[in-house]
Amino acid sequence: MRPQQGRPSFTGRPGAAPSSAEGTPRPQLPTQYVNFSFFKVDPAWRRLSQEEQEQGKAEFAAVVKEYQGMKGNFILPYSMVGIRPDAELMLWRIANELETFQKMTSELMHTGLGKYLTITYSYLSITKRSVYVDKMDPEHQNPRTHIIPGQSKYLFVYPFIKTRDWYQLSFPARQGMMDEHIQVGSRYPSVKLNTTYSFGIDDHEFVVAFETDDPKDFLQLVQDLRETEASRYTLRDVPMFTCISHSDVMDALNTL
Repeated sequence: MRPQQGRPSFTGRPGAAPSSAEGTPRPQLPTQYVNFSFFKVDPAWRRLSQEEQEQGKAEFAAVVKEYQGMKGNFILPYSMVGIRPDAELMLWRIANELETFQKMTSELMHTGLGKYLTITYSYLSITKRSVYVDKMDPEHQNPRTHIIPGQSKYLFVYPFIKTRDWYQLSFPARQGMMDEHIQVGSRYPSVKLNTTYSFGIDDHEFVVAFETDDPKDFLQLVQDLRETEASRYTLRDVPMFTCISHSDVMDALNTL
């Protein structure tokens, strides 16, 4: 197998430890459930006393940190204050069990801050190996069945749906268009793509999350992808969210 160094990060395959001996299969990683939850704070929150606000944020942060400490979970906080009018806080959550999202959300919404929050968007998806061969990495050393979020400053998230005509095309025709799609993405190694799947479990078919430190690179990538053949078969790819990462959940809450 080829080492990961030097590969474009657009493919979004997280680094995995190679097998200890040639021919030894890698351990099977569990399929992950993925959720992007977007919150909007009630204006009444800002009219509370400073003490009440701090207590509410501390309760909310304590729940987040509890779940961050559980095996198999990734809980990443992002602020969207000043970016969109309909969402101010986002939690990117990855877990091995679907029920984790329900239990955590229930606890969050019963905190002092949670009582003033509305979930304006919530996207559910599952990790799954792509059916398309990446000719730049045909061995697929690190399949997309397992996401390890990076440490990039920005995250760009949107759900999308392909047209039904796309699925009526032959597989070789779709693979050819995906070859072009992948080739365009390879021009932007600063942008890492995480693709997850929502067929039958949510209103859309895919959720994509792009990690990068440079929004200009992402903008140019999306503009270039509009010119590819596969773009003709995109039915819907909005809303689009620009999220700013915060390493500590309290830092994100302090922007509210």
